[in-house]
Amino acid sequence: MVKVQNEKGEISVNSGVFTNIVGLAASNCFGVKGMAVRSMTDGLVHLLRKEAMSKGVLVTFHEDGAISIDLHIIVDHGVNLKAVGDSIISEVRYVVEKTTETPVRQINVFIDSMVVG
Repeated sequence: MVKVQNEKGEISVNSGVFTNIVGLAASNCFGVKGMAVRSMTDGLVHLLRKEAMSKGVLVTFHEDGAISIDLHIIVDHGVNLKAVGDSIISEVRYVVEKTTETPVRQINVFIDSMVVG
């Protein structure tokens, strides 16, 4: 949780807010099919529905107020993986810092699967 103090009081931002912001920002990038999660039962990667996409995001809070983000995604077949990764990193950093005014220290993008169509 990130806490911001100002002259009118304190604002607390829960980790769920960050995971939703990150999931939406990443899902809007070209070539991203959606967020991914690895099943504990069969070990397979599954595409998450829009309402559950925050499960593909891990946000780590640092003592200096910054955050680090890990994203697990599924991409469309045939896209340039480096370009998609770079696009996600840029978009997520911009959206998170703009909407929450929280500095982003690091973003790690894990491409777990690629789908056709």
